[in-house]
Amino acid sequence: MLVAGSAVVAGAARRTPVPAPLLLVVVGLIGSYVPGVPDYTLDPHIVLPLVLPPLLHSAALDSSYLDLRANLRPIALLSVGYVLFATVAVGVVAHLLIPGLPLAPALVLGAVVAPPDAVAATAIARRIGLPSRLTTLLQGESLFNDATAITAYRVALAAAVGEGVSWAEGVREFAFAAVGGVVVGLILMVPLHWLRIRMRDPLLQNTLSLLIPFVAYATAEQFEASGVLAVVVVGLYLGHHSWQVDFATRLQEAAVWRMIDFVLESAVFALIGLQLRVVVGGLGEYSAGEAAWYAAVVFLAVVAARFVWVFPSTFVPRMLFPGIREREPGTNWTAPVVIGWAGMRGVVSLAIAFSIPQTVHGGEPFPARNLILFLTFTTVIGTLVVHGLTLPSLIRLLGLPGRDPRAETLAEAQAQNQASLAAESRLGELLDDERNALPPPLADRLRTVLEQRRNAVWERLGAVNEVTGESADDTYRRLAREMIEAERKVFVDLRDARRIDEEMLRSLLRRLDLEEAALYREGATEEGA
Repeated sequence: MLVAGSAVVAGAARRTPVPAPLLLVVVGLIGSYVPGVPDYTLDPHIVLPLVLPPLLHSAALDSSYLDLRANLRPIALLSVGYVLFATVAVGVVAHLLIPGLPLAPALVLGAVVAPPDAVAATAIARRIGLPSRLTTLLQGESLFNDATAITAYRVALAAAVGEGVSWAEGVREFAFAAVGGVVVGLILMVPLHWLRIRMRDPLLQNTLSLLIPFVAYATAEQFEASGVLAVVVVGLYLGHHSWQVDFATRLQEAAVWRMIDFVLESAVFALIGLQLRVVVGGLGEYSAGEAAWYAAVVFLAVVAARFVWVFPSTFVPRMLFPGIREREPGTNWTAPVVIGWAGMRGVVSLAIAFSIPQTVHGGEPFPARNLILFLTFTTVIGTLVVHGLTLPSLIRLLGLPGRDPRAETLAEAQAQNQASLAAESRLGELLDDERNALPPPLADRLRTVLEQRRNAVWERLGAVNEVTGESADDTYRRLAREMIEAERKVFVDLRDARRIDEEMLRSLLRRLDLEEAALYREGATEEGA
């Protein structure tokens, strides 16, 4: 019921200006008090090892390794430096604010609410055309910050339950988890890729693709290293080398992972809202007024800590080190404002919070555990709703320069032209070999296909049809789809008349489906440009 309901809401959100994550959270909040709706308690033993790895792996596959490497310094400052800073800053505020809350449990709260979940922020950024570098920073932060937060949480939790962890031991544990996760990813990525490119059955290749994030996560966790970093490292490598996998696998894999992302993200954001009744019911000794006051202060501390970190980390290194100014593009105050306001929290924070034990080593109840759950929940909801609803308006108000579709299309056309010239030269070499002799019509057909591919991108730069409002390329794709649909109907009619069998129909339809998929991808590329 959860998956079906969240999928319906997410589908409906596509017809509204409200981002799907926000609508799912709001519906979940309302649904938590609807009679008959069961209590969906977030189980960290399900979310962390079973939900988080595929989401991270899919995001890593779609990320640009080269862009992330080019922006490694600011991404590291956000995903490591900021998370540690927010852990301490929010923890100290909570310790000073809440009577009787020791520092160690307060730092547990700080670590829990420290990592932003940039899924919603990235979706909004892409929808309204945020500059690609800011989108890369948000993506990179979301890939790596969970590892930092989970490790910081484990160190703070060990101190809170009475394991007597020193700061030196905490630093060593953090370093071991981070380095260990990267090492496990580096060890796994090459053999996994080797296995992928040698499998010839797309079904087996996609089965392996589904297993990879769980294998990487479980292997790293087995050595007490960061499973999150292992998944991300493997995903980035496989995504960077995906061109080496055969085309059938890439087509299926893209469709499979889009479906998995849609189902998991929809269910996850709905689950966030559905926690309301569970969390509020566990407040116990705290009055509604006290809990609301603590929630407001912690929320403000989370928001303020991000801006306190983002602005100095953006400008101070540029002031101190000329090399950074030379290597990285210039920026002004608007970029850190957007990055600072894009700190929405998500399901990872709630899952970590629900993993806090009920008691410490001495058998006493964990200090303010239920309040920590409530404050985590209100921070997640507050950032999703407040930031999520206002981020698009803020970006438009600041007037950030968006992506230039015409410049991107021109770059695409130039790249296609260069590739076509290489293909044309290779075709000439092949046809000169008598072993590759072709009748002139077939050889001309190869040249025509190459010419059409080269011209298709240039045509997108042409004038728009005054009658239909379409470019020549739009009209071409629309007519091609109509032709494919006419062929498809004939094939089905022939099957119904028993002139071809079902197996032949599937083969013919698959050929048409591949052609239509190519047309769809061209259209999607143009719309996303």
